[in-house]
Amino acid sequence: MLELDFWTQRLRLLGAVAIAISILTWTMELTGLVYVCPYCRTQRTVIGLLGLLMSTPNPGFWITRYVGSVLAAFGLVVGATQHFNGWRKIMKGEWTLSPKVYDDAFLLSGAAICIIVAQILLIYAYRRAAAPEAQSVE
Repeated sequence: MLELDFWTQRLRLLGAVAIAISILTWTMELTGLVYVCPYCRTQRTVIGLLGLLMSTPNPGFWITRYVGSVLAAFGLVVGATQHFNGWRKIMKGEWTLSPKVYDDAFLLSGAAICIIVAQILLIYAYRRAAAPEAQSVE
């Protein structure tokens, strides 16, 4: 389970999980369960779009990797900015953990950074299985 091949063999399943995370978090915002946050919107959208790329027939295709890299870079910059704002509050002594942990921007941006990095790692690690060689009949 610690081998990268274990996870790349389950890439489409993980892509579906990422899409589900994106849909669930968008639903939480649209129903008013969490506050509107442009940082969070960006991160959840990037996670969902990368999940879609993970679900393509050949996630290792160069265009998929290129688009995934652009999306991941954008999502990581936004996530890192939001996370850094949390660290700035910690250093000023102003940060407090939200009573609703699922609504704490500092923790969620850290989780989003980890998810996005894992997604792009798996997209780049994906290798299409080699076609079986034709058996020669003698």
